[in-house]
Amino acid sequence: MPLFWSPRMAMREFPSCFGESGVQVFDSSSGSSGGGVGKSAQNMVACLYRTRLSGRYCVIGVTWSKNLMGQGLSVGMDDPDGRCLCKLDVKPWLFSRRKGSKRFEVESSKVDIFWDLSAAKFGTGPEPLEGYYVAVVIDHEMVLLLGNLAKEAYRKTTASAPSSKAAFVAKREHIFGKKIYCTKAQFRDDGQDHDVAIECDTIGLKEPCLEICIDKKRVMQVKRLAWKFRGNQTILVDGLPIEVFWDVHNWLFGGPSGNAIFMFQTCLTAEKLFPWSTSQGLSQSQFQDVGFSLILYAWKHD
Repeated sequence: MPLFWSPRMAMREFPSCFGESGVQVFDSSSGSSGGGVGKSAQNMVACLYRTRLSGRYCVIGVTWSKNLMGQGLSVGMDDPDGRCLCKLDVKPWLFSRRKGSKRFEVESSKVDIFWDLSAAKFGTGPEPLEGYYVAVVIDHEMVLLLGNLAKEAYRKTTASAPSSKAAFVAKREHIFGKKIYCTKAQFRDDGQDHDVAIECDTIGLKEPCLEICIDKKRVMQVKRLAWKFRGNQTILVDGLPIEVFWDVHNWLFGGPSGNAIFMFQTCLTAEKLFPWSTSQGLSQSQFQDVGFSLILYAWKHD
């Protein structure tokens, strides 16, 4: 096992603002399916975007959630030290307020968050598919714009186009299946979406095998999984090296309700990726160099 086992460390770098909405730490050594990731967290998707505020880098976090009360949304901003600068919560039980705005004064800058979900269409997950926008404006510049209603967002916010927009740096989500677990991933900012399929049958097999396919092409296979239930391997997607980390301990030894965890990390050097402890923030140079991470919790259907 490498010294810099990255999924746990990377997840702890998600913003502190979000509390229960933030990324929970998965403790694979406990042998439980939780490690802080309970049933309430399974219908949640968290995304991170890097931008600049007052001349230095910061993180914008957007978390979509879903429960019996409806859809929820959190938008917040952290500095590189993990200090929460501002946060907006649209609670599911208040989701009749499907559009609005809120202004924050942050370090002599004006941060405005606008959202319009009144016509949003949702699938089975917590993220909307279309008919919405979420916008973050800093000092009248549109630094982050999500959704397909760009014209409406610019008209509502009266913001100007940014000199540099926020970069998509991390996403955490939950996926479900019995043998095959599928999602879509964008490994490069403004890159194309790829179909990601993780296949692993652990029921009644003496030698379970793990396979990962990108756009229906097998890019990775791990045999003798009972001995290699944790590890990492480099794959290539569009010529881009991506480090894949996996931990399927709970699938093999944790009972039927256990979850596995995977992380896809665009490759930088190990020294650039994880030179800091979890109690330290990122320097500005380190924060600029961090690539993209996709963190997946894979849950088995009963």
